[in-house]
Amino acid sequence: MGNSTSVITIILIALVWAMVLSLPVLAQSGQIKGTVIDLELGDPLPGVEVYLLDTTIGVVTAHNGTFEISGIPAGDYVLVARYLGFESERRRIEVRSEASVKVTFSLRQATLEIPEIVIEQSSMISSMTGIEGIPGSAHRLTTRMLEKFRHSDVNRILREIPGVNIIEEDGYGLRPNIGMRGTGSERSSKISLMEDGILIAPAPYAAPAAYYFPSIGRMEEVEVRKGSSQIKYGPYTTGGALNLLSRRIPDRFSGMFHAMTGNNDDRTLHAYVGSSFDKGGFVAETYQIRTDGFKEIDTGGNSGFDKKDYLVKFRLNTDAQKKIQQAVSLKFTHTTEVSYETYLGLTDSDFQANPLRRYAASKRDVMNATHRQLVLRHVIQPLKWLHIATTGYRIDFSRNWYKLDKVKAAGSKEAVGIADLLSAPELHSAEYAVITGQSNGQDNLLNVKANNREYLSTGVQTEASFFFPAFGRKQRLDVGVRLHRDEMDRFQWVDRYAMIDGEMTLVDAGVPGTDSNRIEAARATAAFAQQNFVVGRLTLLPGVRYEHVTQKRKDYGKSDPERTASSLNTRENTVDAIIPGLGISFKFNSAVTLFTGIHKGFAPPGSTEGTRPESSVNYELGSRFRYGTFRADATVFFSDFSNLLGSDLAAIGGTGSFDQFNGGEVDVSGLEVSSTFNLGGLMDWTLSIPVSMTYTYTSAVFQSNFKSSLSPWGTVQKGDELPYVPKHQISVGTGVEGRRYDIAVSTSYISAMRTQAGAGPISESERTDAHVVVDLSGSYSLTRYVRLFATVRNVTDAVYIVARRPAGLRPGLPRSVMAGITTTF
Repeated sequence: MGNSTSVITIILIALVWAMVLSLPVLAQSGQIKGTVIDLELGDPLPGVEVYLLDTTIGVVTAHNGTFEISGIPAGDYVLVARYLGFESERRRIEVRSEASVKVTFSLRQATLEIPEIVIEQSSMISSMTGIEGIPGSAHRLTTRMLEKFRHSDVNRILREIPGVNIIEEDGYGLRPNIGMRGTGSERSSKISLMEDGILIAPAPYAAPAAYYFPSIGRMEEVEVRKGSSQIKYGPYTTGGALNLLSRRIPDRFSGMFHAMTGNNDDRTLHAYVGSSFDKGGFVAETYQIRTDGFKEIDTGGNSGFDKKDYLVKFRLNTDAQKKIQQAVSLKFTHTTEVSYETYLGLTDSDFQANPLRRYAASKRDVMNATHRQLVLRHVIQPLKWLHIATTGYRIDFSRNWYKLDKVKAAGSKEAVGIADLLSAPELHSAEYAVITGQSNGQDNLLNVKANNREYLSTGVQTEASFFFPAFGRKQRLDVGVRLHRDEMDRFQWVDRYAMIDGEMTLVDAGVPGTDSNRIEAARATAAFAQQNFVVGRLTLLPGVRYEHVTQKRKDYGKSDPERTASSLNTRENTVDAIIPGLGISFKFNSAVTLFTGIHKGFAPPGSTEGTRPESSVNYELGSRFRYGTFRADATVFFSDFSNLLGSDLAAIGGTGSFDQFNGGEVDVSGLEVSSTFNLGGLMDWTLSIPVSMTYTYTSAVFQSNFKSSLSPWGTVQKGDELPYVPKHQISVGTGVEGRRYDIAVSTSYISAMRTQAGAGPISESERTDAHVVVDLSGSYSLTRYVRLFATVRNVTDAVYIVARRPAGLRPGLPRSVMAGITTTF
């Protein structure tokens, strides 16, 4: 605690001195100062070329969109701002000796050329319409927003987007639980999760639980679409779609090297290099992160992880003079992960004594995983009014999460699951003594399951965009089709250990395939059509999606590891769904826009016979307000589920069968509010002081009585609230940005959550903690190309319960300090 406090004090003192040393000085010659912003979003644009026409004088905007050109002889000039994907802008200016000229550029997104079309096909937010033109809820976190804290935990990043429900688990966001608008958050299995517009869950239809999640630290942008407009993406259309945009091929030769280190031997390395030329381009990138972990195993050992990402992209395209424009791009990623994570949490009393403790019986728990993605995309513009993009993809993911599953104490007839053990330790005192290393002997057995699985996801999708004039405006029609196949192959076994002198000793090695031994597979054909129709101030977005899904299970049984099919059991489920949606927006004036939407929600039902697809009707009504740098959005939503699905995952304390359970009728309603403004800009200060705020209120209530073997539900009465849905979420961010430095503070609040379906006051044994977490970051530019960076996560070292699943209580990340350096070229 003392060392961390000293480090924080040093960082804060250094940042204050950076501010003092960076105060503006009087210009000794003619100069130009200014800012370049995105006209649509109002966000500063870093990396914009700003130069004087017909001279060699020019600069590139800083991370906060500002620029300064000094030493300019007096005279008249044309100042140009140019940025890939935006229309260039020129200004005639007069420079006087020993005077400063202030200029603000507001760049408009440009009509697409081939490099931008390739980018466009990866994004959910069209550069033609932008967020402002979407008649529904949409949010984007830009590169600059992500670089403020350089978070490696997606949970911390998504707090800035309203309507997103997050359940923490390991403190690092390795396998996040993300839901939207009250959908289940279990392993992010109820949202359409994508990277560059491609479904990225290991098996999106057959086994959507995301035991792999892309490293958020290497992403350039994050996009979220909710409401009716999300039906274009699917297959999950109730809550929303999350799209992560990876490193784009830069328009000129450039690169970056970033390195950080911190307590618990945290280390992050991030680097890339890339360039474009007349007929192509490339980028190569690596993102590597490791830590020894913050949890303390009783007998010592590593509780952290080591994850390495590699990405390469190539693009070949026709030159700009060709009548028919086209491009081919190739993307390949490779990720390896070794994480010493466990499902074994703590009892209530042990959490109160030491929330960072890990029992001795979790020492052997480890996940080894490898992920590979190959994407080949062809884009052609045969006519000015037609873009066609065809993408083939293949994703291979293999992982073996070796972790404690059950405990059998000497003299007991049956082994006890760890979730049952920790929920009622007073009933399982003998087993508790085993996991804590207090009880020894060959007859005290720990069942450690090798959750060995291989995943495959492959397919091809084509999207055509038609542009045509009507009613004096440019209209757009998107149509597309996806042919997809995925599978999950479970080939698992159980090793048995004895606890001897507090250490785990292997006494019985299991045979691979003698535990879970089955294949879940799915084939899907999907198609959509969506029309963006603009008439004056009115925008209509009607659309329809079709899903045909066949899901199968082949269960070879625990007694047939050779898979001879001697005791093969099969089952199959096929579903067809038509998913319509309509969004409407009306722009009253330059400041106020009102939007509304209605659409059908859908989620595939799994291969369990008799399980119906998840189905709902979803409504939203919202408004946008824009005035200068002040921006505000407010949306109310209501989801009327005729059938909610719940998944039996070990991650929620279940058996891990992946079976789907009918939850019947559920009503989900809520409010989303977000606003951003720059206090410095509003007050005409030289400093930039950005302020942001998001608030989400969610109510999720069962509308029928039923009994379920899904553990978080149990016996449900009408009026019971869904578990793990926070009623209130708040995030507030602010900071100070100068030309050479910036400081940012982010504060988030999440209210207490139920961990079991119920009504009325929440009992202490069935709740998480309401908590406030404060993060702090700061950076200082030594030169144009070198920048120092420091961040403190959980500044106040708050202690709180984030979950009581998969088994027992789990803490949030304690105070964590990191510092490093970034160089660019």
